[in-house]
Amino acid sequence: MTNENTLLGKETGELSGFAALGITGALLKATHAAGFTDPKPIQAQAIPPQMEGRDIFGIAQTGSGKTAAFALPILSKIIALGTKRRPKTARALILAPTRELAVQIEDTIKILAKGAHVSTALVLGGVSRFSQVKKVAPGVDILIATPGRLTDLVREGDLMLADTKWLVLDEGDRMLDMGFINDVKRIAKATAPDRQTVLFSATMPNEIAELAKGLLKNPIRVEVAPQSTAAAEIVQGVVFARTKQKRQVLSTMLADEAMKSVIIFSRTKHGADRVTKDLERDGFKAAVIHGNKSQNARQKALNDFREGSVRILVATDIAARGIDVPGISHVVNFDLPDEAESYVHRIGRTGRNGMDGIAITLCDPSENSKLRQVERIIRTKLPIVADHLGSPDPQRNPAEKNERFEPANDRNDRNGRRDGRRPGGENKGNGFGNKRFGDKPAFAGERKPEGAKPFKGNNKRRFGGKRPAARAA
Repeated sequence: MTNENTLLGKETGELSGFAALGITGALLKATHAAGFTDPKPIQAQAIPPQMEGRDIFGIAQTGSGKTAAFALPILSKIIALGTKRRPKTARALILAPTRELAVQIEDTIKILAKGAHVSTALVLGGVSRFSQVKKVAPGVDILIATPGRLTDLVREGDLMLADTKWLVLDEGDRMLDMGFINDVKRIAKATAPDRQTVLFSATMPNEIAELAKGLLKNPIRVEVAPQSTAAAEIVQGVVFARTKQKRQVLSTMLADEAMKSVIIFSRTKHGADRVTKDLERDGFKAAVIHGNKSQNARQKALNDFREGSVRILVATDIAARGIDVPGISHVVNFDLPDEAESYVHRIGRTGRNGMDGIAITLCDPSENSKLRQVERIIRTKLPIVADHLGSPDPQRNPAEKNERFEPANDRNDRNGRRDGRRPGGENKGNGFGNKRFGDKPAFAGERKPEGAKPFKGNNKRRFGGKRPAARAA
């Protein structure tokens, strides 16, 4: 059995693991019991300066361990302070852009602080305000909140932030970009002047970074991966299909037993409802999460998905940053997001904590510009899994020179196709490897989609507005 000497590394005479980062005592034991034994890169870089009281400006992929990276130093210092708190105050405040992410953060903190006398509370919209006011009335150690509801409580005198010595902005780019800028500034101004501030995110556009710097004092920047990159464990690919084909393509994909736990992202709330209804008509059981659902309905859908009573969760980008469910095997982008950065967060729901994951994007020709924006963000071209359009897309010829992208690993044939397919033949190399999808191609391309209308010479959309040349007699 692992004892304290082992955790501290005393058997070898050196500190190891989280003990080497300054985490000790009951918190170290709880961290180890929760399965946190070896610090991840973002944790190894961010925890020591936080223990010294420095502000942090951190960038790391979603799913890389950011929550523990800011929670452990705060827990360590709060435990040392004891349990005495002033009413209607919070010693530490963690701001999150979505309710789901706030709930997930609290769950992680409770696991890390198991056995320690640390109180937590959630303040977020969509649930009873009265119960939240009651929870913070005696004072709490760590408050996790969304900016809108928190602002209401502070304005009405139900919560005071003057004693807040630790402020964390998780997914800071998204929070500032969602219209919470003024709320965040007011909240930060209400906290203790000598507070320690930490900002973590997976993406950080330059203009947002400049704004965030106004909230940090001489921060230490920690970055364990290039901005807007996805975890290496995630295998990515694109399926070209028209919007009307996507339903059939998706049903064919979900018939594969390898897709054990799947999140499907839709661009709009209406689209998410439509995808869910179509899946149910096709014989699949699915839950749905989006902004029009009540918090209780959203939480129930998430719990059902986490417990495995449903294996398919359909969601909008509201869930792209707040779902941490172990064992998600696949992420499917039914629609490409309006903001390319959201792609990174979407696919980050799989491949978490070192696990493998697969992310597949369904792309209609009208979404080509969004696909190129995503590829610029992730700095690579997505391998083609299947092409249901009946012809290659000339805009995706890998021979085109574009230094913004890393060289693709796919084979090229004489027609310039990146997936190694010959016209009319089966897929010889889908970019994922047989180990991922079995001996047969995942979605063999077809010369013409089933049910497609016969070609007409005046089909201007197919030829970019030009009529095809007349055939020779």
